[in-house]
Amino acid sequence: MEANETHDVVVIGGGPAGLAAALGARRAGAGKVLLVERDRTLGGILNQCVHDGFGLFLYNETISGPEYAERLIEDVVREPIKVETGTMVLDLGPDRVLRINSRAGYRLVRAGAVVLAMGCRERTREMIEIPGTRPAGVFTAGSAQNLVNLQNLRIGNAAVVLGSGDIGLIMARRLTFEGVAVKGVFEIMPWASGLERNVRQCLLDFGIPLELRSTVVEIRGRDRVESVVVAKVDDALGPVAGTESVIPCDTLLLSVGLIPENELSKRAGVALSPFTGGAVVDQTLMTSVPGIFSCGNVLHIHDVADWASYEGFAAGESAARYAAGEKAAGGTVRVSAGPNVKYVLPQVLTAGSAGVEWSFRTMRPLRNVQVVVKGKTTGKVYARKKFGRLLPSELQKIKVRPAVEEDLEVSCHE
Repeated sequence: MEANETHDVVVIGGGPAGLAAALGARRAGAGKVLLVERDRTLGGILNQCVHDGFGLFLYNETISGPEYAERLIEDVVREPIKVETGTMVLDLGPDRVLRINSRAGYRLVRAGAVVLAMGCRERTREMIEIPGTRPAGVFTAGSAQNLVNLQNLRIGNAAVVLGSGDIGLIMARRLTFEGVAVKGVFEIMPWASGLERNVRQCLLDFGIPLELRSTVVEIRGRDRVESVVVAKVDDALGPVAGTESVIPCDTLLLSVGLIPENELSKRAGVALSPFTGGAVVDQTLMTSVPGIFSCGNVLHIHDVADWASYEGFAAGESAARYAAGEKAAGGTVRVSAGPNVKYVLPQVLTAGSAGVEWSFRTMRPLRNVQVVVKGKTTGKVYARKKFGRLLPSELQKIKVRPAVEEDLEVSCHE
């Protein structure tokens, strides 16, 4: 079927990564750039993040989520970038033909390059299989944030938060501001999964208890949540019999992880990483499908919006170059995670590439560590960096300056 229109670069998703990708593509010389967003407004999750802490790296000041989004949107509208909101991409093929539906109708769009920036979604109660009844009052942290911040609704009177992800920590504080009694935050791991600053500013500063190695094992209530049962967990993360306690509450917030929104990626045949849930990409952020790039939370979960935006700028620039006919040449070098490293990204790069920066996360909290990038064939050390402390919640970066001709491993050593 013949496409109705063509564009040099099409960006799917109008959050911090997608907005930046559209700007990056245009500034790199792409003539026709299309930005597609399924919501009615641009900005993505930023619109409901009314707290500050955004923009420290990109704008050298701390601003709220809506202010951060507004600045990126203002930059986009200054450029000749075609923006379509309330528009769904129904399908994407490896030939970079998009099937798009909006109020204006259904059409086919062919792209010289595509940037995936669809963001992520939250893990639900069903995914973590909490037993009990199915009453009202169970929310994901993000949905609660939307109801409170954008719709000005009171979601309960007494709340328990399961999981210590950043949105859950921030909502514990936000609910406290609204007069909701937050009974505690319960985290199954031996450490918090959110940023350390959020633990301090959102919990400790407000006297909200954080219980580690604990989880909710049952939800009670018929029409509305009446209480939850919590218990300690063992080393295998299973509940320990005899440690159960009942906490009266009418609201349970789930902050138990985020999942990259990769349904379109799968339909396009993009290879996904079992460690990040996002695409496998090279140093240009191109996926396994030529001409399709990925950035932001659809690629891997970011703890800081600025990093997602920087990634978007880079993906947009790479997409513009691909659409203009600049193709990478050379063999493929693979990069793997070594001891104490959860994942490393990019996972592949063109042989001979130099000056590549990797993002990585650790498996557990570490102190006084040395991160080493080493050749798997020769044992050559390509980069070495010391860190006083590393946390799984904080994305880290390390740069390899020399040209690379062999497979690499990134590892952490205490």
